[in-house]
Amino acid sequence: MTTESLSRAARTRRPTITPAELGLGEKPAKAGPGDPAATHVRAKLDREIRALLAREAGTRSGTDPEDLHQMRVALRRMRSVLKLSGALVGPGAEPVRAELGWLGQSLGEVRDYDVLIEHLREVVAGFEVRDQAAGRRLVSKFVTERGVARRRLNRALASERYTTMLEHLSALTHTEPGEVSTVEQKHDLVAGLRKPHRKLARAVGALPADPPDDDLHALRIHGKKLRYAAELAQTSAKKKQAARLKELITTTKKFQTVLGDHQDAVVAAERMRSILASVDGHVGFVAGRIAERELWRKAEARAEWRGRWADVDAAARAVIPR
Repeated sequence: MTTESLSRAARTRRPTITPAELGLGEKPAKAGPGDPAATHVRAKLDREIRALLAREAGTRSGTDPEDLHQMRVALRRMRSVLKLSGALVGPGAEPVRAELGWLGQSLGEVRDYDVLIEHLREVVAGFEVRDQAAGRRLVSKFVTERGVARRRLNRALASERYTTMLEHLSALTHTEPGEVSTVEQKHDLVAGLRKPHRKLARAVGALPADPPDDDLHALRIHGKKLRYAAELAQTSAKKKQAARLKELITTTKKFQTVLGDHQDAVVAAERMRSILASVDGHVGFVAGRIAERELWRKAEARAEWRGRWADVDAAARAVIPR
């Protein structure tokens, strides 16, 4: 099916495209420990495309924020895999990765609002009754902004660009082994963890005692790349090695959680500061209370992240070949 016919079908028959329309098999592709690395990359892309499509309708409707969250996770996993191992599936990998970044910006904007709004509602619910109405007015401002961002996202999901991206992405799952070099076919996914681990370790080593907020956010991104690479490598590993990779994935998740809490606190506090000039006195008072809470949350994360990094480093060194 051509791009033009598939795009027309997607518009006229249903709000989302199915795996079958993209030429994917009836069931998700699989790869075992004995298969070449390229086979594992293709199988991973196949699974994540299906995960993305399965969450698209829910993301469009906005009924459950988890749909958008999981759609974004699938997208980020694919971007990470293509960054680290895209050469294994052909020269089309990098242009597709760039297009995934385009969509990721729209998904990320709405996701940031979802996280902020959910957190603020929890915080406001714990305030005294006399402050809750002002807290709800504060939250409503962000709900309105999220609505604008969601409309932009839905336009992106309804665009020809999105449909074309899906087609090119699915084409990477069909790359024949003969289309890449013998060296690439012998690529070791576990050994490939050395690069993201080294980047993360260097980033940690370059930080001062009290790192800037942006540097800790960048550190979290490095951690995600290591985790996603470990998830891919786990599919190619034998039992003992797979267990070590599971430990690396677990420790990296905890590392990400701490730095994620830090970033959420940074964003929430900044939002409170930015809104003060446009709200009434009572709402401003509530915003100040929330900002103070976020600064405490930020401090707690800063006290914990280095310990989590030590766990990640130890788990990575236990599995990456010397």
